[in-house]
Amino acid sequence: MSTVLITGCSSGFGLETAELFLARGWNVVATMRTPRADVLPRSDRLRVLALDVTDPESIARAIAEASPIDALVNNAGFGAPVPVELTPMDTARALFETNTLGTLAVTQAVLPQLRERGAGVVVNVTSSVTLKALPLVGVYSASKAAVNAFTESLAIEVEPFGVRVRLVLPGRAPTTRFGANAGVHLGGMDHPAYGPLVNGVIASFRDTSGPVTHAPDVAEAVWRAVTDPATPMRIAAGADAEAWMAEGHQLKL
Repeated sequence: MSTVLITGCSSGFGLETAELFLARGWNVVATMRTPRADVLPRSDRLRVLALDVTDPESIARAIAEASPIDALVNNAGFGAPVPVELTPMDTARALFETNTLGTLAVTQAVLPQLRERGAGVVVNVTSSVTLKALPLVGVYSASKAAVNAFTESLAIEVEPFGVRVRLVLPGRAPTTRFGANAGVHLGGMDHPAYGPLVNGVIASFRDTSGPVTHAPDVAEAVWRAVTDPATPMRIAAGADAEAWMAEGHQLKL
């Protein structure tokens, strides 16, 4: 029976993806910084492990305990809706440390066993904001675009070893905890120059009347990326993400 390791499973996309793989018969290693087994259904095919993607020792412990791994889903990450000018450098560093370098570090830790076995899949969950310029997500988008870049190079490098690599790009997900967590880093609402923009964008983000992404959309996209070798390199997840991808990769400013 195949085993998938998923990062960032405490809520949202990661939790939904873990539940879907469990329901479809896989062994699931659900990881999170602070393990909470109560958020997932009880199953003898489930392990919940501590994994902080910014801590090399935490990564090494989790990978050692979870192995052998057949599929890796890098989902852990966070957002920070702030105008570029107002983004604190500490926030910028944290975004890249978690979203970019954390994904890279976990991938590097798992790849040797996949390469030596001659089989396996790595799926990196990034964001459709890398396809279209939007306000307040400049630094976040940069951290995710960097993952897109190294993932596509990695796919070429490891294909001769029988390892597949794919990207899943979710859209706007106002019904998940991602938005609430991102609100911790929200900045500029009271700024004399940026305040109107920030407040307008936040209001539009909370609007669910148009196309949005739901957690099951992402879980299904990850499932396809892991189980179907015919999936394309970049897989949009959610109605809004699919629309943006259909427009092409032209940034409209």
